[in-house]
Amino acid sequence: MLSRTAENLYWIARYMERAEKSARLLQVGERMSLIPGAGDGHRSEWDSILRASGTAEGFARKYDDPVQRNIESYLFFDTENSSSIAACITRARENGRIVRTALTTQVWEALNTAFQELRALQRTERSELPLSMLTDWTLRHCAQLRGAIDATQLRNDNFDFLHLGYFLERADNTARLLDVKYFVLLPRVDFVGSGLDNYQWTTLLRALSAHRAFHWAYGGEVTAAKIAHFLILNPQCPRSLLTCVSGAAEHLERLARGYQRSTPAQSRARAMLGGLAEMTVDDIFDEGLHEFLTRFIGDVAGLAGLVHEVYLSGDVR
Repeated sequence: MLSRTAENLYWIARYMERAEKSARLLQVGERMSLIPGAGDGHRSEWDSILRASGTAEGFARKYDDPVQRNIESYLFFDTENSSSIAACITRARENGRIVRTALTTQVWEALNTAFQELRALQRTERSELPLSMLTDWTLRHCAQLRGAIDATQLRNDNFDFLHLGYFLERADNTARLLDVKYFVLLPRVDFVGSGLDNYQWTTLLRALSAHRAFHWAYGGEVTAAKIAHFLILNPQCPRSLLTCVSGAAEHLERLARGYQRSTPAQSRARAMLGGLAEMTVDDIFDEGLHEFLTRFIGDVAGLAGLVHEVYLSGDVR
């Protein structure tokens, strides 16, 4: 496969998964803003969403006040924000157009339909578009694209580069969504284990569409340790960090077998997977949840950099 084609496929998946992350972050912000007494905490819930998403500096250059209305616009409609839903869907569709012959008809139609409906939303009065409708619309189209890929794409290197993009982006996104819990509302020790604390954890599960799955896996009381285990170390959770790194490593190994050549990307992925597999929740909290997540986000970026270097830059065909 040409490296340019591989890059387009990889970024289709990354952009669509990034759009989903922005939608889920908006859901977290909206739900946490409804919690009574939320303003007594670390930062406002909306400022925390920006910090966890990594877009706080870009937002500050454009807007004065991190209020809900501005953040909704920045994370959904603002095409100058490369992480906004509008920007991600537009770029995913453009990547898909370039490699149209590498995609099935159903995958292309899923991409193109999302883009055409986005253009209609952009022409609609903002007052007619409640946030819940925008986030539900985004999650639905992201799911439709993933379903089309899984149902119709041949299991070849096209499939591997698409899923490599999905798993790397999802690993970063789950870590950032978890980090909202650090940034938002809980500087005081007396809040830990309180009803407010548990409500925030439950809100995070719901935003990840993982609330029912969590109770199937653990049942009973919602605690920080159980949720951290579920979203970081549980291989049954489709969005856990362990599942994402395992998926990325699997597709990298498939590429190594297909091209009959292993690269530093495979070695890095195996090292990350081994490190996570040996960790416990106690290890994570001893290091500090925020510190662990910050380190993990950096590790994912490092692995993505290696993937670009060895597969997408033109050095490997």
